[in-house]
Amino acid sequence: MFDHWFDLADRIIAGEELTDEEALSILNCPDDELLLLLQPAYKIRYQYFGNKVKLNMIINAKSGLCPENCGYCAQSSLSTAPVEKYTMVNRTSLLGGAAEADRLNAGTYCIVASGRGPSKREVDTVASSVKEIKERYDLKVCACMGILKPEQAQQLKDAGVDRYNHNINTSKAHHPNITTSHTYDDRVETVDTAKNAGISPCSGVIIGMKETQEDVIDMARSLKVLDADSIPVNFLHAIDGTPLEGTEELDPRYCLKVLALFRFINPTKEIRISGGREVNLRSLQPLGLYPANSVFVGDYLTTVGQESTVDHKMIEDLGFKVDY
Repeated sequence: MFDHWFDLADRIIAGEELTDEEALSILNCPDDELLLLLQPAYKIRYQYFGNKVKLNMIINAKSGLCPENCGYCAQSSLSTAPVEKYTMVNRTSLLGGAAEADRLNAGTYCIVASGRGPSKREVDTVASSVKEIKERYDLKVCACMGILKPEQAQQLKDAGVDRYNHNINTSKAHHPNITTSHTYDDRVETVDTAKNAGISPCSGVIIGMKETQEDVIDMARSLKVLDADSIPVNFLHAIDGTPLEGTEELDPRYCLKVLALFRFINPTKEIRISGGREVNLRSLQPLGLYPANSVFVGDYLTTVGQESTVDHKMIEDLGFKVDY
């Protein structure tokens, strides 16, 4: 199969697309061929990104208090998980987060707020903060505030927001099994709203929520159609008190195959290993950066990440460079 995987990679670089059968073969790659799969995935990654790794850092700007019923989320209306609950933090806190992102050499600072969508006050707070952040730091700013109206997207764009994140999370077919308080099309529409305002679209997925392999392939293809510039690939970190509590479908080798699939289907896009990286990839985390070219540093929204020094050392040990 060694030549087969490289033939696929060469076809992708030449502008062809995987068939569904080929996509399934990646997810079902025998474990003893995993390194033979990762090398051509790395060839595609190297073609467009070299050995550079983008770093992203999150601030949980508003926690809990969410009316949505997303089954994976500790902040949802269904969750009984003991998470912090607070309204939108002030500008001082957002500026402090930017300073920390700069200290960690994170090129992108992600301002994330729970809720169905932002209020006028919340958009005003983020917009005024972003203007000051841009004056002080050489950071790309990504906002993630839920379903967005066109005028809100324009206000964020005018303030200097570079990117807007709104994940599709899963396939359209599986979406009703994960949440019913909004539709898959609501999510796609928000991504399009950001794009129409001239903001770079970021949209990704959560793997391990009882979806099929066909669902995983559909997710990767849907993000290609959406033309998302940045694709965070999360691996479910099932939290007690959420509807998906106790779900443990993943192993590190399958996670690597998923990352390879996303690279083969979205060859030119930033693919970020995101939430659940530490608990699902475990000791195989470094191998994830052969297909992927981006990671989060620091903590996530309601779960703890590993020490940023470990991430920097991992990148250095691989012979890769941080992309500022």
